[in-house]
Amino acid sequence: MKSLSTADYIVFLVYFVLIVGYGLWIYNRKKKEATTSGDYFLAEGSLTWWAIGASLIASNISAEQFIGMSGSGFKLGLAIATYEWMAALTLIVVAVFFIPVYLKNKIFTMPQFLSQRYNSNVAMIMAVFWLLLYVIVNLTSILYLGALAISSISGINFELCIAFLAIFSIMITLGGMKVIGFTDVIQVFFLILGGLITTYLALNLVADEFGGSGVLDGFSFMTSHASDHFQMIFSKEDANYSALPGLSVLIGGMLIVNLNYWGCNQYITQRALGADIKTARGGLLFASFLKLMMPLIVVIPGIAAYVLYQNGSFQTEMLQAGELNPDRAYPVLLNLLPSGLKGLSFAALTAAIVASLAGKANSIATIFTLDIYKKKINPEASEKKLVSVGKATVVVAMVIAIIIAPFLGIDKKGGFEFIQEYTGFVSPGIFAMFLLGFFWKKATSNAALFATIGGFIFSCVLKFLPGIMDLSFLYPIGWAVPNTAGVYEIPFLDRMAIVFVLCVVGMFFISKKETQKGIQPNGLEIDTTMFKVTPSFMAGSVIVVGITAALYTIFW
Repeated sequence: MKSLSTADYIVFLVYFVLIVGYGLWIYNRKKKEATTSGDYFLAEGSLTWWAIGASLIASNISAEQFIGMSGSGFKLGLAIATYEWMAALTLIVVAVFFIPVYLKNKIFTMPQFLSQRYNSNVAMIMAVFWLLLYVIVNLTSILYLGALAISSISGINFELCIAFLAIFSIMITLGGMKVIGFTDVIQVFFLILGGLITTYLALNLVADEFGGSGVLDGFSFMTSHASDHFQMIFSKEDANYSALPGLSVLIGGMLIVNLNYWGCNQYITQRALGADIKTARGGLLFASFLKLMMPLIVVIPGIAAYVLYQNGSFQTEMLQAGELNPDRAYPVLLNLLPSGLKGLSFAALTAAIVASLAGKANSIATIFTLDIYKKKINPEASEKKLVSVGKATVVVAMVIAIIIAPFLGIDKKGGFEFIQEYTGFVSPGIFAMFLLGFFWKKATSNAALFATIGGFIFSCVLKFLPGIMDLSFLYPIGWAVPNTAGVYEIPFLDRMAIVFVLCVVGMFFISKKETQKGIQPNGLEIDTTMFKVTPSFMAGSVIVVGITAALYTIFW
């Protein structure tokens, strides 16, 4: 039933009042102090480790996870959880090696890093690129998919849903990073509680379907009736290999996806850049633990829906335009929740969407204000003016997203695929530029430009290469597999790994040649003591690594 009851609306209203009320309380308390650009954009020295960790997860988990990853769970199974479990390990790497470099060198935006490490031209090119990517790809897809999901569950008009999400997220974003960070703690509470309730319902439905009772019976029936959906590593003979190509999900392209996203992404790293090293690392470690449990919320319901569908349930509900649409798995389950609980899960989905929109909008405002407006348009701008420009940027970005979202074909591609496809063409080059910029002082600005532009060109060539030549000779090593038309294509994650290696090699030779000519790159301040961690952080990291290793061992 695509509607909300009175009890559902009451639960949702409680959530809305809590978020807005708490946000206003923080904002009014903060207004008594002088608001600087650093405080507004980064909440300097204000966020605790638990607020940073919660904000990271709230900003990361959105409609593409709840809807798209549940849909992938329906189609691919537990293997899609590699995006979450590998992210848990990645967060530890970022905490140990990346965050200290940013904090030691007082870097607060990604373009600032590029300007300080390479030159202003590289920084400005990437600032403009990130703005376009964040607005046209990320903000629009989150807004559109979120409105689509909420509309399909509640029956509320799509246009009203998209307007509500935009206004709600603007209200939070205008309070600055401090408001976003602390309201995200409540958002994560609703996100996890509502998500776990949906998972509980899904497992109980499976148990009831096969004559059992309780979540343990439900999970047992799922593993026995859909054993093919409980493996993490696909062989090249598997039909799903092109999406998750074998060991590449551990040591190949998946590492690039995660390290680029969690370590070189303004949208994410901004949460930790206003804190001291101990607090920032604590927040990232907390986020790492939360990441381990995300598949329970966003993947297991999809697998449950698959088992029920295979047994004859949801035969019409899972159809869209007469065809099976895996992305309908989560909304179908939500519509089965009893009154009140459906409102809580609805609030969880809304919390995930709004938190992601607010975080993305704040990052857009930060990059435009600090890296474009302050540097190129009005270098003499006061702190008050910078904050005003940042707030105006939030509103403008959201209006642009509302206008262009319906025309991008996001619903046809699927949000998760839409974002991965368009960011994946450039992320290998960007990550190569950042990685060598961090840890190799000889990397030059021209080498960085090569990685940025060359990485995109390499990605395009490898994407369209199957239309030019037969790549079947790569099949034995798993670097090319046949698609539905029988054409051998390079899996997406393998393509990213190949492009990353090409960019690193190219940067190496260009930098070597330029340094031999006497060009002196701008190295960052780095010493080995930066990478030392506290015993408590080390203990937490060992636990995360141990749990991840156990999960992969059990479901290999």
